[in-house]
Amino acid sequence: MTPAKKDKLKRGLVSFLRAVMLIGICYVIVLPLVHRLSTALMPIEDMYDQSVRWIPRSPTLRNFRLVWVHMKYVDAFWNSLKLASFTSVLQVGACTMVGYGLARFKFPGSNAVFAMAILTLMVPPQLIMVPMYLNFRFFDLFGLLGEGSLNLVGTYWPFALTSLTGTGFRNGLYIFIMRQFFRGLPRELEEAAYIDGAGLFTTFFRVMLPGSIPGLVVTFLFSFVWQWNDYLYVTNFMAGKNFLPQALEGAARNVQIAIDEASALASTSGFLDDHFYSLINNAGMLLVILPLLILYILLQRYFVESIERTGIIG
Repeated sequence: MTPAKKDKLKRGLVSFLRAVMLIGICYVIVLPLVHRLSTALMPIEDMYDQSVRWIPRSPTLRNFRLVWVHMKYVDAFWNSLKLASFTSVLQVGACTMVGYGLARFKFPGSNAVFAMAILTLMVPPQLIMVPMYLNFRFFDLFGLLGEGSLNLVGTYWPFALTSLTGTGFRNGLYIFIMRQFFRGLPRELEEAAYIDGAGLFTTFFRVMLPGSIPGLVVTFLFSFVWQWNDYLYVTNFMAGKNFLPQALEGAARNVQIAIDEASALASTSGFLDDHFYSLINNAGMLLVILPLLILYILLQRYFVESIERTGIIG
């Protein structure tokens, strides 16, 4: 066999193995989504039909209509969109400045600060939830307000303060991303700006920040997705308000209540079993993740480019 044929055979084998690996990864990722879509389109009768597995015998949108109404989807979607956008913008701004400072300036304890930022990823949020709640419930600004403490629970202030100070949910990861990105940019850009008379902040905002768009994109997307799916922080700080994770949790219960009331008026039984709850929950989950899928489809090219340039992998 000639060297050219050996090289061609080797490339073909590598391509085949790559294709097998990608197909396997896609199967693991897509299978749950396809299963939820298939289940959400099924009527309750198909759940008891042993011949139905993936393709509904009588596809229906009834489950989506029930979830849309009893989740109060429009209201929950708008509340989640406002909160996710608000916190994501603040987190991107704060973590970008912290990451730039850790990447470009050396000061006593800089490595310790970066290490503590990374260590925050290892602390379960449940561990600090009680002191955080008490801090915002009786907020006194380090004792400066005296006995006149403020109740910030039920407002956006807990999310704003944690985001602006770089202590919000997963902010250690965002600081790491931006630090790695700025470390990969050439120092000659800053030196040229300093020679032209630009100051520190002018260099950051007019030279470094425009060149860090890929890092900003991936940080914003990560922040938006995690805040969109957040249940713990929203439940503790915004209890009583309708957001998508809380609306999804109560969707099946609300449907049960509505059917019980209708059954009481008609003097019939309104009992719902676990199969029906599965239909409702799967339809609700698809409505929750649908905006994220649309966002990823629209920004896929920028997201992949950002991942490659931020140093998350490799």
